[in-house]
Amino acid sequence: MRGRELGEGVRAAVERAGLSGREVARLVGWDPAKVSDLLNGKGGTTEIELAVLLGACKTPVEEREHLLALHRESTAKDWFQQHGARLPVHLRTLIQHEKAATGVVSWQMNLVHGLLQTSDYMTAVISAGANMPANEVAERVAARLARQRVFDGKREFTFYVHEQALRLPVGDSEVMSDQMHHLLRMSVRPYITLRVVPTAAGAHAGLAGSFELMTFPGNQPVVNVETENSSLFVEAKAPVDSFKRVLGSLAQVALDEEQSRGLITEIAT
Repeated sequence: MRGRELGEGVRAAVERAGLSGREVARLVGWDPAKVSDLLNGKGGTTEIELAVLLGACKTPVEEREHLLALHRESTAKDWFQQHGARLPVHLRTLIQHEKAATGVVSWQMNLVHGLLQTSDYMTAVISAGANMPANEVAERVAARLARQRVFDGKREFTFYVHEQALRLPVGDSEVMSDQMHHLLRMSVRPYITLRVVPTAAGAHAGLAGSFELMTFPGNQPVVNVETENSSLFVEAKAPVDSFKRVLGSLAQVALDEEQSRGLITEIAT
């Protein structure tokens, strides 16, 4: 998946430069097939070669460094992104993976998943963060809302959420009521499955924390785990399988879709 993400990034850099693949190949002295392989996520270049190509395209420094970092990580099965004091406004890697996925399965213990949040709920969540500057709140809300464009019917979503996440007061009662009604509206979309793990289930397999599993055509699944200021992407088979087993166990204790809607309706009233 990192190779594909790198290829898409380099393709965007080439297009911004107003060049074709053949023109870039001529500029850097490559065989056009080598450029084509890179743009299609097949790799085959060294970091120095990639830097030369990006220089030829006059790629801005920030984007160049991002793509070179992707190149360094492209052969790794798992990768860790350390973001500093807090997560970035735009979770570029996660968003690109969600767009490429054919299926997304999420488990959330404490909050409604970001893809299902209303703007007011987002505002309350972000504002409560210990490391979130007040002047970034509006920009972060806009970025999260933009991420929801992934709901275009091209992929299947399954959201497991704990009942305690639905009962945790986020914002005032009106914010919570709007959020619950939004969940009900989203839950009837044909490509969205929403299931609640009830408090009555007691201890369960998901106690280690929230995560998201993404599946892709022709590629291994990837799991994303977020912390306060970092992102972990897991691709190796053994650990991914362990996350799958967690989801399988949660499926055994979660309410079905109709029962989940009933509980959400009860909480909303």
